[in-house]
Amino acid sequence: MREKQKKNLRMKAARALKGLSQEDLAKAVGVTRQTIGMIEAGDYNPSLKLCVAICRTLGKTLDGLFWEEEEG
Repeated sequence: MREKQKKNLRMKAARALKGLSQEDLAKAVGVTRQTIGMIEAGDYNPSLKLCVAICRTLGKTLDGLFWEEEEG
């Protein structure tokens, strides 16, 4: 659970660094603001297509935003 929260905080931080609101990012990738909020809150598992669109918009890699690192 902790890793999931970390992952979503990376997305939120990347969005903030770009100066985008949840609404701005949602419009750019073709979803609702609620969807972006749910991804950031860890309540929604986005499709690969949506992950790629988010990464392109934020200028990040899939690994950088969505890869769950192994512990140990």
